[in-house]
Amino acid sequence: MLRWAVHRALRPCRLSSSRMPEALRNSSGGGREDAEPRPLPLSYKLLDGEASLPGIVLLHGLFGSKANFNSIAKALAQRTGRRVLTVDARNHGDSPHSPDMSYEAMAQDLQALLPQLDLAPCVLIGHSMGGKTAMVLSLQRPELVERLIVVDISPMPQSSLPRFSSYVAAMKAMDIPDELPRSSAWKLADEQLSLVVQNLTVRQFLLTNLVEINGHFRWRVNLDALAQNMAKLMCFPRLQESYSGPTLFLIGGDSALVQPPTGLHGHCARLFDLRVAPEGGARRPRASSSCIWFHVSTQKDSGKH
Repeated sequence: MLRWAVHRALRPCRLSSSRMPEALRNSSGGGREDAEPRPLPLSYKLLDGEASLPGIVLLHGLFGSKANFNSIAKALAQRTGRRVLTVDARNHGDSPHSPDMSYEAMAQDLQALLPQLDLAPCVLIGHSMGGKTAMVLSLQRPELVERLIVVDISPMPQSSLPRFSSYVAAMKAMDIPDELPRSSAWKLADEQLSLVVQNLTVRQFLLTNLVEINGHFRWRVNLDALAQNMAKLMCFPRLQESYSGPTLFLIGGDSALVQPPTGLHGHCARLFDLRVAPEGGARRPRASSSCIWFHVSTQKDSGKH
């Protein structure tokens, strides 16, 4: 099972970061469908730690950003003494935009970034969409991943989740006048979004993507790319490789993304070296009460920057 190297002495963490101002503009990340995915320069935050220990890399889910893990990253850095990296996926947060939203492309972005930051191999933790990206990276480039933790997702095929597409449509349909005071703009946006998204917590999470630039309100997440690639994001690439490093699947108790279909464990075990309970066969680790965005339901952290 996964064991963290815990250092009792807490040390202040130095912070390095990369912010991409061009994130709200389309990048030339590849316009041809048959072109080889080209890595994009991702926006990230890196908390300093012991360079001799494998760093921890946190990958967020759909509609998320590196800010989702602010509190978790700081706690991990303090408790383990390790470097902790949080990253904005392409088309999310402050990272560049691209029409290519494949998991292979997102994994290639990390293939370029991790060696650049001297973070390979790393402890790779991915949630939801980030979990699929983490799985693809570990399968394609296992030398970059010391161990893998997948949160609230699996490589099993998913049925399309209509609510994700409805979220995108509702966000694209919103009309926020320019030069509106920030508080009024957020109130109006919440009212418009509530017609489709009744859950307040989910609504607040989606609204973390609404930013003001020179008096104009824009979505920092690339809604066009998400809309065009939603079906692809609900699937997992057909890969023949396997990953032999230690692997943990952590599934939320209220997860809507991972149901226990027949063959789930066998399918995962074909690709990964699962860590399971020694008695009673395979078990499905479950958090007591998690939802699609576990950091929202447990940490209330997604809006903290």
